[in-house]
Amino acid sequence: MTAMHISGAWLAAFAGAAVEWTEAATIVLAIALTDGWPLALGAAGSGLAVLAAATLALGPLLALGAAIRWLRLLVGIFLLLMGVRWLAKSVARSAGLKPLHDESAAFARTRAEAANARRRASWIVVFKAVVLEGVEVCGIVIALGYQTGAFAPLAAAAAAALVAVAVAAFVVRGPLTRVPENTLKFAVGTLLLAFGTYWTGEAVAGSAAWEWGDLTIPLLAAVYAGSGWLLSRVVLQVPRGERA
Repeated sequence: MTAMHISGAWLAAFAGAAVEWTEAATIVLAIALTDGWPLALGAAGSGLAVLAAATLALGPLLALGAAIRWLRLLVGIFLLLMGVRWLAKSVARSAGLKPLHDESAAFARTRAEAANARRRASWIVVFKAVVLEGVEVCGIVIALGYQTGAFAPLAAAAAAALVAVAVAAFVVRGPLTRVPENTLKFAVGTLLLAFGTYWTGEAVAGSAAWEWGDLTIPLLAAVYAGSGWLLSRVVLQVPRGERA
């Protein structure tokens, strides 16, 4: 794989992980300020250990099947589906069809629920939040790592995003409302779609699928980004009462 593949995949892994870790950090911080840091950090650490074990186990296993064409196709389709979901959500939020994710509201809601819950329930809330948000991070790292052969750098990108979000949450001691989550989701969605389209085409038609080679990836990303932006603008022009 070329440097363009690896650098683009690294950026997608870092930004995607940052979004998911921010959502998880909101839950962890809310529980930490309600039931104490030891409980919250213990539950979060347990969740991260499960995710790390799963990622380390599945990453090398996928590498064993690098020559299997249908596996490359499955990974490409997986990236396409994930990219469509992320891009669709961000477009819907930009167009006003779906409310923007409110970290402050999620933080307040979690604190209120934790105040009425037993400590064991609070532990489970944190553990579940970290695992559920981290599953998508693992999926991105494993899929991109399989296609690029750069599994370790992409895992490091996800870990770097985790450290950055954790430090920011600890310093701020509040929800990370300034993180441009919808913008990041839009960017990650376009990158995942571009990589997914490129690699799916290669799996189906081989290297002849893309005449312009690696330059196809940024072109595809630009097409998806432009289409998503245009769609959100078109929807905004529709009277609110007539939107689906």
